[in-house]
Amino acid sequence: MSLNENWDSDVRKDMSDSLDRIVVEDKKGEGVYRHDAEGSDDMPAHIKSSLIGASVSIPIQDGKLALGTWQGIWFLEFREGKHRRKVLATVQGERA
Repeated sequence: MSLNENWDSDVRKDMSDSLDRIVVEDKKGEGVYRHDAEGSDDMPAHIKSSLIGASVSIPIQDGKLALGTWQGIWFLEFREGKHRRKVLATVQGERA
């Protein structure tokens, strides 16, 4: 998950392209990664997930998410195939 600009779709494309340049996929099977039993995108997905993180903290104000003007919550998937994912939301604080 990531909290980022969500208005311009080019931001998502640029983020994806940048992560692909930082963490390359071993499509030619040259042995870039030892962990490749689940496919050439598996280890790059682990690395990207570690770089981005698996959670975000978002303040709630007056019962609504207190996001910036252009911000949105991104649910990122780094694997090629479809996977079923669950989202767990934990709310902390006091009731007003």
